[in-house]
Amino acid sequence: MKKLRFFIHLSYVAIICGTLFVACCSKSEPAAPVNPTDDSSQFVNISDVVPDAILEIRYYGTYNFVGCRIDGYMQPTALVTRQAADSLRVVSDDLMAQGYRLKIYDAYRPQKAVDHFVRWAADLADTAMKSYFYPDLDKSVLFEQEYIMEKSGHTRGSTLDLTLFDMQTEKEVDMGGTFDWFGPESHPDFCGNPETGVYTGDNSTSPTGRSITPEQFANRMILRQAMLRHGFKPLDSEWWHFTLKNEPFPNTYFTFPVRQLECK
Repeated sequence: MKKLRFFIHLSYVAIICGTLFVACCSKSEPAAPVNPTDDSSQFVNISDVVPDAILEIRYYGTYNFVGCRIDGYMQPTALVTRQAADSLRVVSDDLMAQGYRLKIYDAYRPQKAVDHFVRWAADLADTAMKSYFYPDLDKSVLFEQEYIMEKSGHTRGSTLDLTLFDMQTEKEVDMGGTFDWFGPESHPDFCGNPETGVYTGDNSTSPTGRSITPEQFANRMILRQAMLRHGFKPLDSEWWHFTLKNEPFPNTYFTFPVRQLECK
């Protein structure tokens, strides 16, 4: 999402022969030639490389902003490029030493899924999940406010959506907001400065006066700092979203479905 960023923005909708051609991603990502491919040979199952990671693949189930399984998710697994997986393993080891495990919501996302998001956003009558993910917004603004877009960094294979799981309490860590919440409350700088890690309490960007606590902000920073220490870069609109800085396929969009890969 972009603001809660599944920020998915539709910069334009082209209708050719009655067919809607669109995709999905973030405006902060630079424009680049699009080279689609269904070659999965450079990808791995996250669980094979980071066995301590917990998978909760939201787009395989129904608890997501669309409210149904998303096209292209054939199994509840998570795939990334080998390079991203190797870096994530180091992140996991770092956080395990602090008492946390990683929980993965999404990783590689096929273009078919991005197209599904765009079709959903264009259907203004479908608001089944509004109260869970975008209660402060009218669905008609999702395109113009860049919550829905036509290309996604996830489709390049080195981006992850994730959170922390506390091994002592055996619960997901409280981040002060759900994954895929459309709104400024999902921004890393909401109520604090992510560069310094200092909580400010400034919730002026929230349209309804929502806020997060110092502890919730600090929890977001634990995840952020671990990811940045080990080669990932953040997104300015989603506390859960990180991309490998030196991603191996910056100009390639993959189309193969999400399903368990054979171990290599």
